[in-house]
Amino acid sequence: MAQPNADTRETLYVARQAILDARWQVFGYELLYRADGGAANVSSDLAAARVMTDAVLNVGLDTLTGGRPAFLNLTRSLLVTEAWSVLSPAAVVFELHNNIQIDKEVIEMCKQLHDAGYPLALCDFTLDSDAEALLRYAKFIKVDVTATSLDAQLAIVDYLQASGIKLIAENVESGAAFDAACAAGYSLFQGHFFCQPKTVSAAPVPASRLAYVQLLTALNRPRLSLSEIEDLIKHDVSLSYKVLRCINSAAYGLRREIRSIHEALVLLGVEPIRSWASVWAVAGLNSSGTFELATTALVRARCCELLGEHFSNSEESAELFLIGLCSLLDAMLGRPLHEAIADLPLSPAARSAVLGEERNPVRCVLDAVVAYENGLWDEAALASHGAGLTPALLADAYAGALRWAREFSRVVAMAA
Repeated sequence: MAQPNADTRETLYVARQAILDARWQVFGYELLYRADGGAANVSSDLAAARVMTDAVLNVGLDTLTGGRPAFLNLTRSLLVTEAWSVLSPAAVVFELHNNIQIDKEVIEMCKQLHDAGYPLALCDFTLDSDAEALLRYAKFIKVDVTATSLDAQLAIVDYLQASGIKLIAENVESGAAFDAACAAGYSLFQGHFFCQPKTVSAAPVPASRLAYVQLLTALNRPRLSLSEIEDLIKHDVSLSYKVLRCINSAAYGLRREIRSIHEALVLLGVEPIRSWASVWAVAGLNSSGTFELATTALVRARCCELLGEHFSNSEESAELFLIGLCSLLDAMLGRPLHEAIADLPLSPAARSAVLGEERNPVRCVLDAVVAYENGLWDEAALASHGAGLTPALLADAYAGALRWAREFSRVVAMAA
């Protein structure tokens, strides 16, 4: 396995967390970011500005949010130095946390922010706090439902009922927490509730979703030949149609129409078609009610796969895409994880890694990716080293996975 190398460059960590509406559709993404290395050598004000702007410019705002609002934290220094003005008000929502002292300067800058058309979110909001002076400029209020009593939450909802301000419940970590937040009057929700399985073991898995599991299994066999993948796709009429629609879409600009799966495979090769088919298989077996779960699984899988390219053990790296997908199969199928992966062709080491039974290198990769997507930078770095990888490689792989997922969604949209 590759050994971590010393890297003196600044590493920029950028991840995202979805904010969903009551129908579990994505409203926007909070961007989580931090820089290590070079930023320590400049003033804190300049460092904060660089991290925010570089997070957007290096990865790309469209890649990070898919055209939805980006929720970005504003420190006091970013607010008063007007660093926020480099971003479009149509693309962002700026967040102020409750650790910022509310004084005349902050109030005046929030007024300027509001007058310039930038939406403002007040985080960790409580009644009778100094933040009430900013309510006239706020479009969103974020309340931590794990740190705020239900009585206090209901009081906030009642107080803001006629204001037009949207309430966002933070740290919603389960379906029960989501239901409670809905009942309390929130309209937007942030947390990992949509990644948690709603276990329904008493009911059989529908045959259609079992077919997608079997297809996903077959597609991810090692050393899959062109003729084998052609046969798999041709036996699924819907899948064949989608592949041909994709390759004949304007995204590829071909001069002639591709009429067969064989032609598509010869033109593009096995790996792109395998990836497309795997994506559609994941979308087909997802029964959670939100496509964000499938998107999270695909970004996670691709990130694991990219990190696998740095493994010297080819068998371990070949399984990493499937391992990333498997980590959310329980939520997609409504089954305990050991049942959800029972029929998948995972090696003993990979199966053990997915179930968390053994902290082997592939488990360390999965742990690193999950920690990174949650903005747990120190945990992500520790797990990266456990896999023999650097945090910089992890940051690059996550950004690459987001770009891959965004590009694929564009192709699919053009083929629809």
